[in-house]
Amino acid sequence: MNTAPSTQPPSATRAAVVTGGSRGIGRAVSRKLAQDGLAVVVNYASDATAADETVAAITADGGRAVAVPGDVADEHAVAALFDRAEAEFGGVDAVVNSAGRLALSPIAELDLTVLDAVHRTNIRGSFVVAQQAARRLRAGGSFVALSTSVVGTQFPAYGAYAASKGAVEAMTLILARELRGRDITVNAVAPGPTATELFLEGKTDEEIDRLAKVPPLERLGTPEDIAHVVAFLTSAQGHWVNGQILRANGGMV
Repeated sequence: MNTAPSTQPPSATRAAVVTGGSRGIGRAVSRKLAQDGLAVVVNYASDATAADETVAAITADGGRAVAVPGDVADEHAVAALFDRAEAEFGGVDAVVNSAGRLALSPIAELDLTVLDAVHRTNIRGSFVVAQQAARRLRAGGSFVALSTSVVGTQFPAYGAYAASKGAVEAMTLILARELRGRDITVNAVAPGPTATELFLEGKTDEEIDRLAKVPPLERLGTPEDIAHVVAFLTSAQGHWVNGQILRANGGMV
């Protein structure tokens, strides 16, 4: 694998690729990075309308962004995504892999086709995006993966999801070490319960209220809470943090 630094010419514009950038945490990350001055490539799987809305919100605030479709588990689509970022903005300085899939079921009852779909997006997709990031990020850049605090809390019904995110965490320090000498950081952010459509879907008000009371801060996180953590890791101020799993969860175990 070619892990040589990018040969793209220097550019005054820092640019980010955010997968799953059209909704939820990904949208909040896209908007925050744009507010911090990065041009943003907003990747999405199928919801073009949501992606266009994210781009419109960024441009309305004076930022620069483009929406690019692509399945994160498809290596050709992800390579094309990075090609577009380089063509539009001259290179890539931050990659945030926010694309993910959630399925809740007791392990004994989970349909294995659902397991395959979850792991295709969350494990293969994370690996494919990390691979392109390793090949394309410029010196001084950052890769941030999204995990989940359920890897630690181990709530029932999250077996498939937690297993997939455990794989993401396993890759984090390994990739950080593999990029030694490149001046590129690799970290993962592991949110706790966060008020996104993905999290809220299928839960009763009672379940949501119970989960909101678990952190000592006694509320759900917001997508913006997570976006601020991600933005720190992609900033110059956060560049000494490397190979870490940050549990952004309001004080959960």
